[in-house]
Amino acid sequence: MARNSGRRIVQALALAAVMAGPAGAATIVREGAGAFPISSIVVVEGAGGVDTAYVSGTPGSASAGGAKAQTVDALTKIEATLKSKGFGMGDVVMMRVFLVGDPATGKMDFAGMMAGYSQFFGTAAQPNKPARTTVQVAGLAAPGALVEIEVQAVKTHNRLEPALLK
Repeated sequence: MARNSGRRIVQALALAAVMAGPAGAATIVREGAGAFPISSIVVVEGAGGVDTAYVSGTPGSASAGGAKAQTVDALTKIEATLKSKGFGMGDVVMMRVFLVGDPATGKMDFAGMMAGYSQFFGTAAQPNKPARTTVQVAGLAAPGALVEIEVQAVKTHNRLEPALLK
């Protein structure tokens, strides 16, 4: 029994070392459009056995229409940005949604945003749902935007040695 306990401790320590990776092994990749001083996506690769993507706030285009259409527009842009770095919408673990109140009522269109959001998360094709915050704001930087969304996505490395998992 004691021998098995010692072996399991050694296996656990070896597994922790594999997960942590070598010191300083993380790499940061930043990508942005032209000379604009904000990255559209920053990916931290290899930290603790995972890659983490941070996607900057992405507004829906005013020309798309109301909150539902702008949500779909923003999430479609986010999906393409994530895909460019090997992530998918199923990797999204945290989302922040900023909604401008309707000028006529002063209230955000939460139902419209949810109708757009539900096309990307909690579906049969993509059942994963992120943690999320939704807030109403006075305005957004993009003219006419009613919706702006930022996300964080995480994917694991399959670096574990099968012998360590026995």
